[in-house]
Amino acid sequence: GSPIGAGEEGAARGCLKEADCLCGVPGSVCSKGAWHPRRRPASMGEKQILCVGLVCLDIISVVDRYPAEDTDTRCLSQRWQRGGNASNTCTVLSLLGAPCAFMGSLAPGHAAHFVRDDFKRYKVDLAHVAEHPAYALPISVVISNTTAGTRTILHAASNLPDVMDADFEQVNLSQYKWIHWEGRNASEQVKMMRRVEEYNQTCSESERVATSVEVEKPRQELYQLFGYGDVVFVSKDVAKDFGFHSASEAVKGLYRRVKTGATLICAWAENGADAMGPDGQLVHSDAFPPDNVVDTLGAGDTFNASVILALSRGEYCDPSPLPTLLSNPTCLVKQQH
Repeated sequence: GSPIGAGEEGAARGCLKEADCLCGVPGSVCSKGAWHPRRRPASMGEKQILCVGLVCLDIISVVDRYPAEDTDTRCLSQRWQRGGNASNTCTVLSLLGAPCAFMGSLAPGHAAHFVRDDFKRYKVDLAHVAEHPAYALPISVVISNTTAGTRTILHAASNLPDVMDADFEQVNLSQYKWIHWEGRNASEQVKMMRRVEEYNQTCSESERVATSVEVEKPRQELYQLFGYGDVVFVSKDVAKDFGFHSASEAVKGLYRRVKTGATLICAWAENGADAMGPDGQLVHSDAFPPDNVVDTLGAGDTFNASVILALSRGEYCDPSPLPTLLSNPTCLVKQQH
């Protein structure tokens, strides 16, 4: 059955409902390839969620209007913040009480010390961070417009290499219940995902590791990632690159690219999110805009983390606050702070 639920009516209320499946074991990938969420509360013995991808330094300037070119503008405030999709996803998982770990590359220097200290502040496990002494940490300059609720990002990628399959080979997969990839060096990440698939074939259903992947950037190399992952997140930008004009169009049009039994999810900002699982049924969740948009930076990462946590724990309906927050990531961040 589909991990995202059964029927549009439940999704429209913001609820994730458990689909019927006679073959599934809670908390496993079943023999039919469908993901069956665990139904257990957080505990000290709960396995971690591992996020693989980028960490960078964000230098954020907050303004009340976007500056005109070739002008000198005073900002309302400025701050350093740890950024990167996988890094942000770890932050949200930690805020929601999930034990999590980050796997990515770090370089030496003051910025890297700031990033590492911030990870520790959020209790994110860094056992699988790859150190690269001769390289520099990526930096993003962000202009956050409080009036329009927008963020404009200028990213300097630096020369820091992404983690490779050789690094991932050292990971003890039995420590994790879920591994999420931010789509980057796709050819290497495919090798990592295949490694998890091979591991799952040696495990009982209850011990298998669920996987997800985010295809965010409209780059041809990344599109091979559609065929991997129990849950695939596709961005609005990628959907538009394929010629789709809505989340529902994208999910229906791209579902043939995912592996058997997978769920495809596409969030479309204020228009909500759509998903399709192995039952072929399209489900939709409306967006629930907050009264005041504080900051949209990391909204997509927040959405992904919330979905991953909800599915990994089997939290579908009230009284859990997650369903509403899945469609309202900015509100989630505001509440946690």
